Amino acid sequence: MTSLDKPTSDTDQPHRTEQQDDGGRHAAQQDAESKAVTEAALFEAFGGVRGMVETVLPGLLFVTIFTINKDLHTSAIAALAVSLALVAVRLIRRDTVKHAFSGVFGVAFGVVFAMMTGNAKDFYLPGMVYTLGLAIAYLGTAAAGVPLIGLILGPVFKENLSWRTRNPGRKKAYTKASYAWGLILLAKCAILFPLYWWADTTQFGWVLVALKIPPFLLAVYLTWVFLAKAPPPIDVFAEMEAEEQAENDRKAQAAAALRNPEA
Repeated sequence: MTSLDKPTSDTDQPHRTEQQDDGGRHAAQQDAESKAVTEAALFEAFGGVRGMVETVLPGLLFVTIFTINKDLHTSAIAALAVSLALVAVRLIRRDTVKHAFSGVFGVAFGVVFAMMTGNAKDFYLPGMVYTLGLAIAYLGTAAAGVPLIGLILGPVFKENLSWRTRNPGRKKAYTKASYAWGLILLAKCAILFPLYWWADTTQFGWVLVALKIPPFLLAVYLTWVFLAKAPPPIDVFAEMEAEEQAENDRKAQAAAALRNPEA
Protein backbone atom coordinates (compact mmCIF):
# COMPACT_ATOMS: atom_id res chain seq x y z
CA MET A 1 0.00 0.00 0.00
CA THR A 2 1.45 3.35 -1.03
CA SER A 3 1.63 6.38 1.17
CA LEU A 4 -1.27 7.87 -0.78
CA ASP A 5 -3.40 4.82 -0.01
CA LYS A 6 -2.69 4.82 3.69
CA PRO A 7 -5.58 6.13 5.76
CA THR A 8 -4.97 9.18 7.88
CA SER A 9 -4.54 8.25 11.49
CA ASP A 10 -7.03 9.50 14.01
CA THR A 11 -4.31 11.32 15.91
CA ASP A 12 -2.92 13.30 12.94
CA GLN A 13 -6.01 15.33 12.05
CA PRO A 14 -6.69 16.84 15.49
CA HIS A 15 -3.02 17.79 15.71
CA ARG A 16 -3.12 19.70 12.43
CA THR A 17 -6.47 21.31 13.33
CA GLU A 18 -5.09 22.51 16.65
CA GLN A 19 -2.10 24.11 14.91
CA GLN A 20 -4.38 25.81 12.42
CA ASP A 21 -6.62 27.04 15.23
CA ASP A 22 -3.60 28.42 17.09
CA GLY A 23 -2.44 30.21 13.94
CA GLY A 24 -5.91 31.61 13.36
CA ARG A 25 -6.19 32.84 16.94
CA HIS A 26 -2.74 34.42 16.74
CA ALA A 27 -3.63 36.21 13.50
CA ALA A 28 -6.94 37.38 14.95
CA GLN A 29 -5.18 38.65 18.08
CA GLN A 30 -2.61 40.55 15.99
CA ASP A 31 -5.41 42.05 13.88
CA ALA A 32 -7.31 43.14 16.99
CA GLU A 33 -4.16 44.68 18.50
CA SER A 34 -3.42 46.53 15.25
CA LYS A 35 -6.94 47.95 15.14
CA ALA A 36 -6.74 48.98 18.80
CA VAL A 37 -3.41 50.76 18.24
CA THR A 38 -4.83 52.53 15.18
CA GLU A 39 -7.94 53.60 17.09
CA ALA A 40 -5.89 54.93 20.00
CA ALA A 41 -3.59 56.85 17.65
CA LEU A 42 -6.54 58.44 15.85
CA PHE A 43 -8.08 59.50 19.14
CA GLU A 44 -4.75 61.05 20.18
CA ALA A 45 -4.28 62.81 16.84
CA PHE A 46 -7.78 64.25 16.57
CA GLY A 47 -8.60 64.89 20.20
CA GLY A 48 -11.20 62.21 20.87
CA VAL A 49 -14.57 63.00 22.44
CA ARG A 50 -13.18 65.91 24.44
CA GLY A 51 -11.68 67.46 21.33
CA MET A 52 -15.04 67.24 19.58
CA VAL A 53 -16.76 68.94 22.52
CA GLU A 54 -14.18 71.73 22.44
CA THR A 55 -14.76 72.13 18.71
CA VAL A 56 -18.55 72.31 18.91
CA LEU A 57 -19.22 74.15 22.19
CA PRO A 58 -18.11 77.72 21.26
CA GLY A 59 -20.12 77.77 18.03
CA LEU A 60 -23.11 76.17 19.75
CA LEU A 61 -23.03 78.81 22.49
CA PHE A 62 -22.71 81.60 19.93
CA VAL A 63 -25.73 80.54 17.87
CA THR A 64 -27.82 79.77 20.97
CA ILE A 65 -27.30 83.21 22.51
CA PHE A 66 -27.74 84.95 19.16
CA THR A 67 -30.98 83.05 18.55
CA ILE A 68 -32.29 84.29 21.90
CA ASN A 69 -31.26 87.97 21.93
CA LYS A 70 -29.79 88.77 18.46
CA ASP A 71 -26.85 90.46 20.21
CA LEU A 72 -23.60 89.94 18.28
CA HIS A 73 -21.30 91.25 21.01
CA THR A 74 -22.76 89.09 23.79
CA SER A 75 -22.71 85.99 21.60
CA ALA A 76 -19.13 86.57 20.46
CA ILE A 77 -17.78 87.31 23.94
CA ALA A 78 -19.52 84.21 25.37
CA ALA A 79 -18.03 81.99 22.64
CA LEU A 80 -14.53 83.37 23.22
CA ALA A 81 -14.90 83.08 27.01
CA VAL A 82 -15.86 79.40 26.86
CA SER A 83 -12.93 78.69 24.52
CA LEU A 84 -10.51 80.29 26.97
CA ALA A 85 -12.13 78.38 29.84
CA LEU A 86 -11.57 75.08 28.00
CA VAL A 87 -7.89 75.94 27.56
CA ALA A 88 -7.63 76.90 31.24
CA VAL A 89 -9.10 73.55 32.29
CA ARG A 90 -6.55 71.69 30.17
CA LEU A 91 -3.70 73.77 31.59
CA ILE A 92 -4.85 73.11 35.16
CA ARG A 93 -5.09 69.37 34.47
CA ARG A 94 -1.77 69.48 32.54
CA ASP A 95 -3.37 67.91 29.49
CA THR A 96 -2.30 68.54 25.91
CA VAL A 97 -3.64 71.92 24.80
CA LYS A 98 -3.09 71.81 21.04
CA HIS A 99 -6.75 71.12 20.23
CA ALA A 100 -8.06 73.68 22.71
CA PHE A 101 -5.61 76.34 21.51
CA SER A 102 -6.57 75.75 17.88
CA GLY A 103 -10.19 76.23 18.93
CA VAL A 104 -9.36 79.51 20.68
CA PHE A 105 -7.57 80.87 17.62
CA GLY A 106 -10.48 79.89 15.37
CA VAL A 107 -13.03 81.52 17.67
CA ALA A 108 -10.86 84.63 18.10
CA PHE A 109 -10.56 85.10 14.33
CA GLY A 110 -14.31 84.67 14.00
CA VAL A 111 -15.02 87.18 16.76
CA VAL A 112 -12.67 89.80 15.30
CA PHE A 113 -14.05 89.36 11.80
CA ALA A 114 -17.67 89.53 12.92
CA MET A 115 -16.99 92.61 15.04
CA MET A 116 -15.27 94.34 12.13
CA THR A 117 -18.08 93.71 9.65
CA GLY A 118 -21.00 93.86 12.08
CA ASN A 119 -22.43 90.73 10.46
CA ALA A 120 -22.97 87.81 12.87
CA LYS A 121 -22.63 85.27 10.05
CA ASP A 122 -19.04 86.40 9.58
CA PHE A 123 -18.24 84.75 12.91
CA TYR A 124 -18.23 81.47 10.97
CA LEU A 125 -16.49 82.67 7.81
CA PRO A 126 -12.81 82.20 8.89
CA GLY A 127 -13.56 78.62 9.91
CA MET A 128 -15.26 77.95 6.58
CA VAL A 129 -12.31 79.33 4.63
CA TYR A 130 -9.97 77.21 6.76
CA THR A 131 -12.06 74.11 6.03
CA LEU A 132 -11.93 74.82 2.29
CA GLY A 133 -8.17 75.31 2.42
CA LEU A 134 -7.78 72.09 4.39
CA ALA A 135 -9.85 70.17 1.84
CA ILE A 136 -7.65 71.46 -0.98
CA ALA A 137 -4.52 70.56 1.03
CA TYR A 138 -5.73 66.99 1.60
CA LEU A 139 -6.55 66.48 -2.08
CA GLY A 140 -3.43 68.23 -3.36
CA THR A 141 -0.99 66.38 -1.13
CA ALA A 142 -2.64 63.05 -1.90
CA ALA A 143 -2.31 63.70 -5.63
CA ALA A 144 1.34 64.73 -5.14
CA GLY A 145 2.17 61.46 -3.36
CA VAL A 146 2.74 63.05 0.06
CA PRO A 147 -0.69 62.64 1.70
CA LEU A 148 -1.33 65.10 4.48
CA ILE A 149 -2.90 62.53 6.78
CA GLY A 150 0.38 60.59 6.67
CA LEU A 151 2.31 63.70 7.70
CA ILE A 152 -0.11 64.16 10.61
CA LEU A 153 -0.25 60.55 11.80
CA GLY A 154 3.32 59.45 11.03
CA PRO A 155 4.78 60.87 14.27
CA VAL A 156 1.81 59.53 16.25
CA PHE A 157 2.55 56.00 15.03
CA LYS A 158 6.31 56.57 15.59
CA GLU A 159 6.98 55.91 11.91
CA ASN A 160 7.62 59.53 10.84
CA LEU A 161 8.02 59.47 7.03
CA SER A 162 9.18 55.86 6.72
CA TRP A 163 5.87 55.01 5.04
CA ARG A 164 6.88 57.06 1.98
CA THR A 165 9.70 54.78 0.85
CA ARG A 166 9.72 51.71 3.08
CA ASN A 167 6.05 50.87 3.58
CA PRO A 168 4.06 51.26 0.33
CA GLY A 169 0.97 49.63 1.83
CA ARG A 170 0.67 52.34 4.45
CA LYS A 171 1.39 55.04 1.90
CA LYS A 172 -1.54 53.75 -0.14
CA ALA A 173 -3.76 53.77 2.94
CA TYR A 174 -2.72 57.32 3.85
CA THR A 175 -3.42 58.42 0.27
CA LYS A 176 -6.92 56.93 0.36
CA ALA A 177 -7.57 58.53 3.75
CA SER A 178 -6.38 61.95 2.53
CA TYR A 179 -8.67 61.75 -0.49
CA ALA A 180 -11.53 60.81 1.84
CA TRP A 181 -10.86 63.77 4.14
CA GLY A 182 -10.55 66.15 1.21
CA LEU A 183 -13.77 65.03 -0.48
CA ILE A 184 -15.76 65.04 2.77
CA LEU A 185 -14.60 68.54 3.69
CA LEU A 186 -15.24 69.72 0.15
CA ALA A 187 -18.79 68.38 0.33
CA LYS A 188 -19.26 70.21 3.63
CA CYS A 189 -18.08 73.45 2.02
CA ALA A 190 -20.46 72.87 -0.90
CA ILE A 191 -23.32 72.94 1.61
CA LEU A 192 -22.15 75.80 3.82
CA PHE A 193 -20.97 78.44 1.34
CA PRO A 194 -24.32 78.73 -0.51
CA LEU A 195 -26.13 78.86 2.85
CA TYR A 196 -23.80 81.66 3.95
CA TRP A 197 -25.37 83.82 1.23
CA TRP A 198 -28.94 82.53 1.31
CA ALA A 199 -29.83 81.62 4.90
CA ASP A 200 -30.31 83.99 7.81
CA THR A 201 -27.80 84.00 10.63
CA THR A 202 -29.77 81.75 12.99
CA GLN A 203 -30.56 79.10 10.39
CA PHE A 204 -27.02 79.14 9.08
CA GLY A 205 -25.54 78.85 12.56
CA TRP A 206 -27.61 75.79 13.47
CA VAL A 207 -26.80 74.04 10.19
CA LEU A 208 -23.10 74.73 10.69
CA VAL A 209 -23.17 73.36 14.25
CA ALA A 210 -25.04 70.28 13.03
CA LEU A 211 -22.33 69.67 10.41
CA LYS A 212 -19.44 69.91 12.85
CA ILE A 213 -19.29 66.31 14.06
CA PRO A 214 -20.84 63.90 11.47
CA PRO A 215 -18.38 64.67 8.60
CA PHE A 216 -15.48 64.52 11.04
CA LEU A 217 -16.58 61.13 12.41
CA LEU A 218 -17.05 59.78 8.88
CA ALA A 219 -13.54 60.89 7.89
CA VAL A 220 -11.99 59.41 11.05
CA TYR A 221 -13.89 56.15 10.55
CA LEU A 222 -12.70 55.80 6.95
CA THR A 223 -9.14 56.56 8.05
CA TRP A 224 -9.41 53.82 10.66
CA VAL A 225 -10.74 51.36 8.06
CA PHE A 226 -7.92 52.09 5.60
CA LEU A 227 -5.16 51.92 8.22
CA ALA A 228 -6.55 48.84 9.95
CA LYS A 229 -6.12 46.94 6.67
CA ALA A 230 -2.66 48.37 5.98
CA PRO A 231 0.69 46.85 7.05
CA PRO A 232 1.83 47.81 10.55
CA PRO A 233 3.94 50.96 10.93
CA ILE A 234 7.72 50.81 11.06
CA ASP A 235 8.81 52.09 14.47
CA VAL A 236 11.74 54.28 13.44
CA PHE A 237 12.28 55.41 17.02
CA ALA A 238 12.83 51.81 18.12
CA GLU A 239 15.19 51.32 15.18
CA MET A 240 17.22 54.39 16.16
CA GLU A 241 17.38 53.23 19.77
CA ALA A 242 18.53 49.77 18.64
CA GLU A 243 21.22 51.30 16.40
CA GLU A 244 22.38 53.54 19.23
CA GLN A 245 22.54 50.58 21.60
CA ALA A 246 24.49 48.52 19.05
CA GLU A 247 26.94 51.39 18.57
CA ASN A 248 27.42 51.70 22.33
CA ASP A 249 28.02 47.96 22.55
CA ARG A 250 30.66 48.15 19.80
CA LYS A 251 32.41 51.02 21.58
CA ALA A 252 32.32 49.12 24.87
CA GLN A 253 33.80 46.03 23.22
CA ALA A 254 36.52 48.11 21.54
CA ALA A 255 37.38 49.78 24.86
CA ALA A 256 37.50 46.40 26.59
CA ALA A 257 39.81 45.06 23.87
CA LEU A 258 42.18 47.99 24.37
CA ARG A 259 42.28 47.44 28.10
CA ASN A 260 42.89 43.71 27.73
CA PRO A 261 44.95 43.22 24.56
CA GLU A 262 45.91 39.65 25.54
CA ALA A 263 42.34 38.54 26.05
